[in-house]
Amino acid sequence: MDTPARLLRLLTLMSSRARWRADELAERFEVTERSVRRDITRLRELGYPIQSVTGPYGGYSLGAGGRLPPLLLDDDEAVSIAVALHDVAQRSAPMIAEAALSALTKLGQVLPTNLRERVAALTAVVVEVERYPDPFDDSATNRNADEAAGNDIETLMSVALACERCERVRFDYRSGEGAHTMRHTEPFRLVSVRRRWYLVAYDLDRGDWRTFRLDRISRVRNSGARFERAEPLPDAAKLVAAGLAVNAYDSSATVRFFVSPERASHEVSPTVGIVRGDPDDDRHALVEIGGDADWIARYVASMPFRCEVLDSPAVREEMRLLGARLMADNS
Repeated sequence: MDTPARLLRLLTLMSSRARWRADELAERFEVTERSVRRDITRLRELGYPIQSVTGPYGGYSLGAGGRLPPLLLDDDEAVSIAVALHDVAQRSAPMIAEAALSALTKLGQVLPTNLRERVAALTAVVVEVERYPDPFDDSATNRNADEAAGNDIETLMSVALACERCERVRFDYRSGEGAHTMRHTEPFRLVSVRRRWYLVAYDLDRGDWRTFRLDRISRVRNSGARFERAEPLPDAAKLVAAGLAVNAYDSSATVRFFVSPERASHEVSPTVGIVRGDPDDDRHALVEIGGDADWIARYVASMPFRCEVLDSPAVREEMRLLGARLMADNS
């Protein structure tokens, strides 16, 4: 290993552990301890604060306040950083967003061609579901009881490339009930919701649009067959939001809110309820909410406007009980 490569590797090692002894570094690089000391001196001359401590528990450590050391990233790390920067740029205040875009541009300039294509594909096909930080949404109450498993970066990139290239893919899928099936799809968009990713694709075997949680997808096989997207195309974010708000539950309720659909949409997160206009009165909104009756009752009661539960006696009963309990507690 030549000296510049050894210096880069030495910085990486110094960043990975609190302290290194000279003999450990010499063994790692197959050089003498004298060469290690010379390398430490070179790094200090370049502005990196390498500290040394004598004694049996001594060694070298990378202190704070020096120049930013060069980063040595593997492929998955580079792609993950690019995805994170894109996410920050999309959802942050202007000053942070500009800095994130600048960093993403610089990273893109040094990425190998194959990685640059993967990152470009991912950023082109990802959409996000807008969520509101209210105390009754699905993250605070853990409505979706199972936690998201770690998403595999290789699966994410394979699906993103298939979306971008309009190539059919097959993959194994595990449902929420644990059933395993093989799906043949025309992938369309990747949707980001909190810590989870969803694939929106046309399921060729079922003849309809479907959403798939990415952490339940495995063994992605690209068929190499290109396809043309047929109109009309769905709103991928709304399709995923509807699944999270209603379709994932065995029961739901429709609630009339005595405000406009626009006002209701400002209060109801799309991952909690599906908002539409009231056909009987365009001044009111109808909201379909999935979940247990007691949860729906508490959520509806938290809204800052009048409401009427239309089609769920269980939810109406829970709201009566909730109101009676609050009256008794405050009488």
